[in-house]
Amino acid sequence: MSDSSHLVCPQCQAVNRVPAGRLGQQPNCGQCHQPLFTGQPVELTAVTFALHVGRDDIPVLVDFWAPWCGPCKVMAPAFTQAAGILEPHVRLAKVNTEAEPALGAQYNIRSIPTLALFRNGREIARQPGAMSVQDIVRWARAH
Repeated sequence: MSDSSHLVCPQCQAVNRVPAGRLGQQPNCGQCHQPLFTGQPVELTAVTFALHVGRDDIPVLVDFWAPWCGPCKVMAPAFTQAAGILEPHVRLAKVNTEAEPALGAQYNIRSIPTLALFRNGREIARQPGAMSVQDIVRWARAH
């Protein structure tokens, strides 16, 4: 990792430069002064998806889900728990494919839930199906 990382604020979407040594020290946004890591997945839209996936220097793990999906609802607490474990080394985010069908189509999401891991704007791994918190953490760390 370089001397600093770019991180997109989950609240105001400002891009922050954070020294590598400060990632684990609960950094705040330079613009809105809110925490850059909340231990919660970030809800993304088409606009914020491009910003987070394209500008965050840390990997972004995205849960593509829908409100009507039973396995998605079952996995949601595990995904939230995984955010608290994986931050600040991985940003966890959620995309509601009902509200953002273009994102689901763009990334060829055929089943939900589907986890996709992005780094430097590119998808580097994908895993369909509901997973436990341990499996989410293990899978994300393996990639």
